[in-house]
Amino acid sequence: LAMMECKKALTESNGDVEVAIDNLRKSGQAKAAKKAGNIAADGAITIVQDGNKVILLEVNCQTDFVAKDDNFANFSNQVATAALAANETDAAKIVDLKLQDGSTVEEARIALVQKIGENIQVRRATILEGENLAVYKHGLRIGVAVSFAGDAATGKGVAMHIAAFNPVAVTAEQVPADLIAKEKEIAEAKALESGKPANIVEKMVTGSVEKYLNEVVLERQMYVMDNEKKVADALKAAGTTIVQFVRFEVGEGIEKKAEMSFAEEVAAAQAAAQ
Repeated sequence: LAMMECKKALTESNGDVEVAIDNLRKSGQAKAAKKAGNIAADGAITIVQDGNKVILLEVNCQTDFVAKDDNFANFSNQVATAALAANETDAAKIVDLKLQDGSTVEEARIALVQKIGENIQVRRATILEGENLAVYKHGLRIGVAVSFAGDAATGKGVAMHIAAFNPVAVTAEQVPADLIAKEKEIAEAKALESGKPANIVEKMVTGSVEKYLNEVVLERQMYVMDNEKKVADALKAAGTTIVQFVRFEVGEGIEKKAEMSFAEEVAAAQAAAQ
């Protein structure tokens, strides 16, 4: 805490240290509540592994500057460790977990908001289990975990591939039906505009859907480690099977506000400080 804040709290409590501490904690909660309305679309993905279990955790903040801060990283690692130990992936329940120092995740979050001055939120988590696990982080923003059977180097290579190419499923059969239906709908609309006969339209739609599957299915993608092979071919050559994978990217699905001008940023910072 800033020295002036401590001095002010002591003055307001007539020198009563305990009351001053309580007031500072209340002030911290108030500041955290005030920051809660700010969109936190930046942040970092944290990966913690313990034996045959690994957790991917996304914690959001407002700027990449804070995402790189050691205090933010330490908080994220502590939360991920606690969530993995409790086998908890529900963000609404993770906030109630206890950290090593005895504080709850929510108490630590509020303290961090007060210290850093940005909205910070535990957004989501997932736990992947498997006999063989490979993990890969690309900077702070992308994290991947892969459960596989076979060659460890290939498992790691595929984790890197998934980070780069963002497939939605291992095989075509595993692609969610709603994604295929949406792609088919778009393809039909485009094909009908061509004015071609129904049988040609049908072939055009089928071709478009196949092209989409080639782009989003892991096994059909060209392997990042050898762009002359598809992932399926690389897996077969290495005697490796991908059981399951998870990929998190910071801010997926979060609607960001339009960027403010510098003058607007200054005005917003002054308003937040009041």
